[in-house]
Amino acid sequence: MFEFSQKITPNLWFDTEAEDAAKHYCSIFPDSRIVHVTHNGEAGTGEPGTVLVVQFELFGQKFVGLNGGPQFTFSEAVSLEVSCESQEEIDRLWEQLGEGGQHGPCGWLKDRYGLSWQVTPRRLLELMTSPDQAVADRVAKAMLAMGKIDIAELEAAAEG
Repeated sequence: MFEFSQKITPNLWFDTEAEDAAKHYCSIFPDSRIVHVTHNGEAGTGEPGTVLVVQFELFGQKFVGLNGGPQFTFSEAVSLEVSCESQEEIDRLWEQLGEGGQHGPCGWLKDRYGLSWQVTPRRLLELMTSPDQAVADRVAKAMLAMGKIDIAELEAAAEG
């Protein structure tokens, strides 16, 4: 049964891959689960018995995946940002989320379903909000030259 415990729930439109995507994301992030799967009935928009909607949870945040057909696709206009604590976490997520997708600049990637993600270390935000504008500028310049974010490189840039 669907759980309605949060006021705003991101809905993700897939062609036919909502359940596969939800399972993939749940395999990557700890403390994640499939909450409920709804199948098409005779009056549904797809073949009876096929998956229509999947509610899933990543780190306590609920999402809905809808198999709505090929009319709409993801774009970089909306992305999911993952706040990372360590380089090891960045490395793991960069590989797992990007597998079968496309790695981009500045910590961005598209996964195999076309959904955009930002794999971002908390340290980047700390350094970019430094009260010393020269530090923030050096860090921003270093970050703009990266694909996968490298915390050690950011800290070296901060030090000058």
